[in-house]
Amino acid sequence: MNIPKGKKIYFASDNHLGAPTTEASRPREQKFVAWLDSIKEDAAVIFLLGDLFDFWFEYKTVVPKGFTRTLGKLAELSDSGIQIHYFVGNHDLWMNGYFEDELNIPVYHKPKEFVFNNNTFFIGHGDGLGPGDKGYKRMKKVFTNPFSKWLYRWLHPDIGVKLAQYLSVKNKLISGDEDIKFLGEENEWLVLYSKKKLAEKHRDYFVFGHRHLPLEIPLSETSKYINLGDWISYYTYGVFDGETFELRTF
Repeated sequence: MNIPKGKKIYFASDNHLGAPTTEASRPREQKFVAWLDSIKEDAAVIFLLGDLFDFWFEYKTVVPKGFTRTLGKLAELSDSGIQIHYFVGNHDLWMNGYFEDELNIPVYHKPKEFVFNNNTFFIGHGDGLGPGDKGYKRMKKVFTNPFSKWLYRWLHPDIGVKLAQYLSVKNKLISGDEDIKFLGEENEWLVLYSKKKLAEKHRDYFVFGHRHLPLEIPLSETSKYINLGDWISYYTYGVFDGETFELRTF
């Protein structure tokens, strides 16, 4: 895709709406909606890289209550012709058609490559990639197992959602907030993963969320690793104007 003149591509990740409570996250949701409003005039494409919600599970006929402002704004932008792409995170693994059917937003469960103005982007949430993180990788296999999801659907939503919200906040393996500090380039799993993928094929940008840290790390003279930060502490986002990628704060 070639970005039309005057248009941009925007990236955001890790809002965790609903954490630690719906009421406490409401100001953050309003701020995020204001950001979406501010970019709608020049946005050609918007990438949301996961964990928009602190918990999201799609029963066959039910989705979690709340987030009306966010979902309504995404519907408005999508209906206006802005492309929106969504990558599931470790807190919203269980998406199964709602975004596609209601918002016309494609949802990806694995990293994906895109090319804009001859710049190649490798994009994903980032959970479970690279070396290490073995405890979470084992848990993710359980969470995404079709039988596990089938069993969970038999819980009444009032029980299932409350249980998941409690675990999401309390379980550090799930929440991932025990190591929200820069570990050094040689210990950052996503940097190591990006370097491995770069050795297989050139990409100009590797863009991820998950780490909750705004990071820009050169991988070579022509390739860069980007982590988008979050909308809890940093309110950072990425923007690509057709030539350069920049991290900004809202």
